[in-house]
Amino acid sequence: MLHSVPSTVGTVSELQGAGARRAWSLRPVAMRSVFGLLLLQASVFVILYGFDGLPIAGRLSLSVFVGALIAWVVLGLPDTPVALAGALVLVVSGAVGEDALFATLGSEIVWLLIAAFVLASALRSSGTAERAAAAVLRRCRTVAGVFWGATLMIALTAFVIPSTSARAAILMPVFFGLSAAIARPTVIKGLALLFPSVILLSACASMTGAGAHLIAADFMRHVGGADVNFARWVLLGAPFALITSLIACGMIQLVFLSSEDRRAPVGTLPVGPRTNAGNEAALLTIVGATVLLWATSALHGQNIAIVALAAALLAGCKSVSGISLKDALKGVEWNLLLFLAATLLIGEALLTSGAARYLIDQTLAGLQGRLAPDPWMVVTLAALVSSLAHILITSRTVRASVLIPAVALPLSAFGADPAALIFVTAVGSGFCQTLMVSAKPVALFGSAETPPFTQGDLLRLAAFLLPLFIGLLVAFALFIWPPLGLPFETIPATPGSSN
Repeated sequence: MLHSVPSTVGTVSELQGAGARRAWSLRPVAMRSVFGLLLLQASVFVILYGFDGLPIAGRLSLSVFVGALIAWVVLGLPDTPVALAGALVLVVSGAVGEDALFATLGSEIVWLLIAAFVLASALRSSGTAERAAAAVLRRCRTVAGVFWGATLMIALTAFVIPSTSARAAILMPVFFGLSAAIARPTVIKGLALLFPSVILLSACASMTGAGAHLIAADFMRHVGGADVNFARWVLLGAPFALITSLIACGMIQLVFLSSEDRRAPVGTLPVGPRTNAGNEAALLTIVGATVLLWATSALHGQNIAIVALAAALLAGCKSVSGISLKDALKGVEWNLLLFLAATLLIGEALLTSGAARYLIDQTLAGLQGRLAPDPWMVVTLAALVSSLAHILITSRTVRASVLIPAVALPLSAFGADPAALIFVTAVGSGFCQTLMVSAKPVALFGSAETPPFTQGDLLRLAAFLLPLFIGLLVAFALFIWPPLGLPFETIPATPGSSN
């Protein structure tokens, strides 16, 4: 009995120690929550009662936007519920009408993404994308050839699959097949870094490559007066996407692979059998025709959402893809669609209520005479902020929703074209390879049973890649995109013009 007392005391002591450690671990979370709630209350109070020059609808819209920003960044609340709550507050408060909310749910963007997700489901279910990628990569004889070939192959998927997460899920079997065929640990690490990096960097090649692009295109139409269709987005974004993807490919090989690794032969990469009874040739024809019709919408005049819906109906036939439309609809990311609809409403409220214009005027008035940066400096700042924002805001779509009204539009007060700043911000928000939690494709490829790379590997890659990405983004904004119709400076109105 005497010997049991120390054991009991030790157990109680251990429990008390565990409880104390648990309390300390919860303390930062509680402090963060308290700080976030106090910041939210103070911000809303200041906006509602301090911004006298802004109509009540503008103050309500700005309050909802700032509240959503604090909920996402400080409180760490889920993206979609916060966006939907903000949209409901706008409707209930009378800042926007009910019709505006329902209109965003039925907007062209939502229907376009629904159809694109159906096409992606058909490709994934039939195994067509995996088989096509494997058939292409079988022609590569060395590891270096596989890396360059995989980069081009991954980049092409941005034109069809509307989500970086969906692209990662579809391409995972290709990665596993390559890993088994090569069987070199350093090469496997390089491939695991290559796939998500190219998936993220190449997304800006297509307007449907990420939800953030659709938000940006909507803002560019409303604010900058730029009619950005699918073809024009490709013209602007595809060269940047291809160059940055190739730079990432070369950088990964240089940093993580030895010369022996790069020259190593590749084993036979098997091409898997068809996973259902669909018509693979017909499905590829539908996908190819869809992309072609999207790119030529200015010629035939059909809305790209209508084209996408027609393609989705065809791809949803069992005789074509092997799955029914009902099953294909299960692959739609409804969470993303609801988030997009809600953020589009918040963005529209900022524009129609005058809140966005108010931010621009206040920024210009507050810095008048103190700071007058040249437009190229403004573009550089926008590229820097948007490229680093993934450290605080892990969702790409949320980054675009926040950065466009909070960074791009106020910075346009210094003479930079708002459409150019919006585009720079949208493209810059695509860099998110620094942290494991910054992007779902990175987390997906890094969370295998035996993790192929570590957080240190990501930081090492970002240290080389991020400065090149920002420098190239600024160079495109200043020298490449202006001749293509996206000037970085606002053209002053001539005397006597209607403006």
